Amino acid sequence: MLFNSTAYLIFLPVVVGLFFALPHRLRWLLLLVASCVFYMAFVPVYILILAFTIMVDYVAGIVIEPARGRARRMFLVASIVANVGVLAIFKYYPFLTENLELLLGSIGIRHHFPDLGILLPIGLSFHTFQSLSYTLEVYHDRQPAERHFGRFALYVMFFPQLVAGPIERPQNLLPQFKARRSFSLEDLSWGLVKILYGLFKKVVVADRLAPFVDAVYADIPGSNGLTILLATLFFTVQIYCDFSGYSDIAIGSARIMGYRLMENFKRPYLSTSIREFWGRWHISLSSWFRDYLYIPLGGNRVVKWRWYYNLMITFLVSGLWHGASWTFIIWGALHGVYMVLGQLFRTHGPRTTATVVTDRLPRSRRVLQALLTFGLVALAWVFFRATSAPDAILALRKGMTLAGGLHVGNGTRETDAFHLLACFAAIALLALSYKLPMDLRVRHPRVLMVLTTLIIILFGRNGGEFIYFQF
Repeated sequence: MLFNSTAYLIFLPVVVGLFFALPHRLRWLLLLVASCVFYMAFVPVYILILAFTIMVDYVAGIVIEPARGRARRMFLVASIVANVGVLAIFKYYPFLTENLELLLGSIGIRHHFPDLGILLPIGLSFHTFQSLSYTLEVYHDRQPAERHFGRFALYVMFFPQLVAGPIERPQNLLPQFKARRSFSLEDLSWGLVKILYGLFKKVVVADRLAPFVDAVYADIPGSNGLTILLATLFFTVQIYCDFSGYSDIAIGSARIMGYRLMENFKRPYLSTSIREFWGRWHISLSSWFRDYLYIPLGGNRVVKWRWYYNLMITFLVSGLWHGASWTFIIWGALHGVYMVLGQLFRTHGPRTTATVVTDRLPRSRRVLQALLTFGLVALAWVFFRATSAPDAILALRKGMTLAGGLHVGNGTRETDAFHLLACFAAIALLALSYKLPMDLRVRHPRVLMVLTTLIIILFGRNGGEFIYFQF
């Protein structure tokens, strides 16, 4: 069920109404049933995969908690293998077998692995990581094992953040399911404002930019440098609005019922370094990798070469998490290189005339750093968006030339003057939304809701699924 669909427009008020009509002891059951309905609206049979993950990690938590020594580690390993195994089969099997066939072919061995013919379950990486975080927290004695099976299942399946996060930790969400909730006008207004702002980002900005981006990246060889550069800049805004818009709707939907989910984005394109960017972008995932991969590898508490190795491994795995393709791995590797070079420059970088001057003008320095960071992030997005590594490299080569006018090789109408003007107007509206006075956002939520609703009705377009559904 899509957040930007009529079905969800009906689904959410019905669930909220029943939630506050029912006694506290039955609310977890209502939310669990609603979450099942929500997920089964996509591919019903894939709920069995969720059921398997829930059963494995529910049992794992219970057996890990009292265990010690080798048995404790074995139970954790079993949980990790089961979760990663599901990902390997449903998400990475085609990628692994394709590359293995190429490797075998290079040494003269011809072998064809069977095609399983399975589709990637929607949101698989998100709810797998959320469930796995529970067993990891129990293992590290930071979370008691949950004995109530229904509440644990709800923790994994809670419909607002089931498909694309935020990836919640058990310490935040499980206690909230146990606490009694009463209807609050403040939660209702705050949640509705958040939902409407998320819809604005999705249907007014992201879906407005998507056709131009899709048309250009569908024919990189036939598109010129200026067009590719503009499409890349549009995609940089599109993916932010698409994903942060989903997170806003998820957070707002939960807040109406009194539940508080973590913020997933904090204006990442205002970052002045790649390190700061990852503290603002997809925060629930970046903190997941920090806590469960980077720190266990040793983090920065090791010799420098090992520190840089830990950074690279973390970002390579992050790239692979996003998709079973070399383009995603390269995207992750680029961010790893950015992080390593950034650290090297901070430690050993020369003090040029430019840095001396900007030290005296801190605001100018922040602007230059933000522009450089934005440029590096946009460059990496080329690999994230391109359908293949050769296409991404060709796009970068052409984008550096800036030759020719705006032209897409396949001759679509998405490059006409009216459509481009609408794209720039959408981006301008997004920028203006950041400048809204605080009293309008906090003290006058009704005014903001009416204004946002009108903009959505007048300028929105329904572009279908959210980008991160495929991950």
